[in-house]
Amino acid sequence: MLHIVNKTASLDVCRRFAQPGHAVLLIEDGVLAATRADLLGDAAASLKVYALQPDLAARGVAGRLQPGITTVDYAGFVELVATHPNNQSWL
Repeated sequence: MLHIVNKTASLDVCRRFAQPGHAVLLIEDGVLAATRADLLGDAAASLKVYALQPDLAARGVAGRLQPGITTVDYAGFVELVATHPNNQSWL
C-alpha cells in the first residue's frame, strides 16, 4: 500500500495505520517531515519513505533530509502509484 501524505499533521495518523512494508510518499507541506526525526519517528525503519523532490526544492529543504528518505520526481510519483494498487491519501 502507498500512503500519500500532504501535511505533517497527517503523518501521525498515517503512521498508526501503515504496516511494515508499506510505502509513504510525502508531498506538498508533508515533505517538511522528511527533515525532522521527531515527526518521522521509527517510520523510516519499517516503511519505505519517499519525498517529492519538487516540493522539497520549493520549500528550500532538499539538503536537510533525514536518513532513509528517497527522493522522487513526478515520474517517480506516477511509478509509485502504478506499482502500489492500493493508495491512501492522508489530508
